[in-house]
Amino acid sequence: MSIASESVQAAAVTPAHDGRVESRGRGGTSRILAYTLSAPGHLFPVVSTLVELRRRGHDVVVVAGTPAREAVECAGLRWRAASAEGELTWKAPRSDDDHEQERRKRAAMMMRQQGEHAAADLEQAIAAERPDVLLVDPVLGASVAAEASGLPWALAAHSPLLIPTRRARSLGPGNPPPAGILGHVRDWLEGVRQRRMRDRHLPLVNQLRVSRGLDPLRHIWHGTRRAPLVLAYTAEPFEYPRKDWPSSVRFVGPGIWEAPAESPEWLAETGDTPLVLVSTSSIHQAEDTLVEAAFAALADQPVQVVATIPVTRIPAHVPANFRVERYIPHAAVLERAACVVCHGGFGTTQKSLAAGVPVVVVPFGSDQFEVARRVEAAGAGVRLPASELTPERLREAVQRAMECRPGAERVAAAFRRTGGAGAAADAIEALLPVA
Repeated sequence: MSIASESVQAAAVTPAHDGRVESRGRGGTSRILAYTLSAPGHLFPVVSTLVELRRRGHDVVVVAGTPAREAVECAGLRWRAASAEGELTWKAPRSDDDHEQERRKRAAMMMRQQGEHAAADLEQAIAAERPDVLLVDPVLGASVAAEASGLPWALAAHSPLLIPTRRARSLGPGNPPPAGILGHVRDWLEGVRQRRMRDRHLPLVNQLRVSRGLDPLRHIWHGTRRAPLVLAYTAEPFEYPRKDWPSSVRFVGPGIWEAPAESPEWLAETGDTPLVLVSTSSIHQAEDTLVEAAFAALADQPVQVVATIPVTRIPAHVPANFRVERYIPHAAVLERAACVVCHGGFGTTQKSLAAGVPVVVVPFGSDQFEVARRVEAAGAGVRLPASELTPERLREAVQRAMECRPGAERVAAAFRRTGGAGAAADAIEALLPVA
């Protein structure tokens, strides 16, 4: 992605707002320190909030890996390097290396490495920058270091919330909303199973906490409740409605940000033909399977297809009604799109729904099963399990999803009502100490 220097300059000189924080922090300006992983799904949701805080006159510093530097500086924010070790990411197990014990050992090792380095990165940045408030990614070490710092801090939740409540939905497998007593019993049992699975990492978490003078947790999810503020980058009804969310949770809708870029000229040449966007993940995750199925499903259909495949090879033979790109700004495509086909990454899915565009979700792992079920439950698209992915079923799913635009538009309206980046910035400013 190439960013023009003019865009950086324009973002950096945006005037401050009406001075609501003149009595706070450093005599009129406060320093906000954000820690995030460089992956777009972690970085981009918080950028719009940080840009708004910068616009209001605050000094904003982003601690992230080198891959994030261009995007951070393009947004007019100050970048501070995180260590390479802090950027460790989980790799899906290969089919010849899928033993449960081996998966657990590798996950524990990577969590330990990432947790220790994330905590050290944030502690070093706090010592050097002396911030007034922290906004941290919900990765293990960063949240521990934030709590131990004694500073006001907020957690940036850019995936489905894993906070059990009295009428908690089971999170992980993507079960449908409960219908009757059996459904609630199923969810309760699944919730117990999920908590036990996540609590396998509790010794590691508590080791980090105790080493920094914090009391140990009884359950992993209790760490989320320690944050004075949880910025939930979503909203009901896409997040399942509940009456007993903790008071620390503030729904602010999806944080949508893209680097400035011109709309491709060829996009205007598609005319009135319905446009379908096929978007694969920014990390390797069965993207070939989805693209190949889309080719077979839509090649002979009366649609124009734009496929973005950032991390896999571009096929040598592309159907005539397809355009395959490594990257293009999704905002320009979504203005014309009739449907989006994706794995169910939280960012891509919510960006599509925020534009009122229905979605076909083909989940392959992680939180994608939950995202797919939320799309279905909200009437904003179609869930197509990866095990059932065939060209025929994908073609039918796209046709059905195009009829779900009213549901997608309802979700878009709910997102707008949250207040977005402005509401998120208000919530962070409320944490600032009064001078």
